[in-house]
Amino acid sequence: MPSLKHEKLCLAPVAGVDEAGCAPLAGPVVAAAVILPGKGIPRGIDDSKKLTAAERHRLHDRLRKCALVGVGIVENDEIDTLNIYWARMKAMTLAVDALAEAAGLVPAHVLVDGNRLPRWSYAATAIVGGDGKSLSIAAASIVAKHTRDQIMIAHAETWPHYGWQRNKGYGAPEHLQGLRDHGPCPLHRKSFAPVAQAAQRPLEFSVLAQ
Repeated sequence: MPSLKHEKLCLAPVAGVDEAGCAPLAGPVVAAAVILPGKGIPRGIDDSKKLTAAERHRLHDRLRKCALVGVGIVENDEIDTLNIYWARMKAMTLAVDALAEAAGLVPAHVLVDGNRLPRWSYAATAIVGGDGKSLSIAAASIVAKHTRDQIMIAHAETWPHYGWQRNKGYGAPEHLQGLRDHGPCPLHRKSFAPVAQAAQRPLEFSVLAQ
């Protein structure tokens, strides 16, 4: 279970940062930065992948009320331009910048899930598997995952052929079948191989939105 062990080794305030949505074939990559409160941290915070959607929803709403939160979003067209690695780095930078602006303070230290850090001016530490070790990173993983899931569920209403309300844009069989049957829509990542292959059979996107 994640703890505050890593946070206690750093000068406060400490922000945890994680992202969601690197692997999907459609939609944005979303990062979140979270500074937990000194008291009243919600119980049950864990790596978002270990939680149910209902648990993530509940904890997301609690964190939005008691913690300082920043979110960074990089859309699919910019992912195609930057590549997914640099899009991930940008989303994390945007999240910490948004946190600093909203809170009116700059984190003294940032804990980041993974083994690489963005090119930024913040003092930071990368922690492999950080969402399972640091409570702040785990909180960020919950906010990022829930935020992105809600974005994809909303997009599913406009582009219903891919089952995004169930697969959130990942390469699930239903999504891949939708790509084969209908081709990609404007929210797909054209630089990703399954989408590029489906794009060889262009369709009128306006038909999909009807």
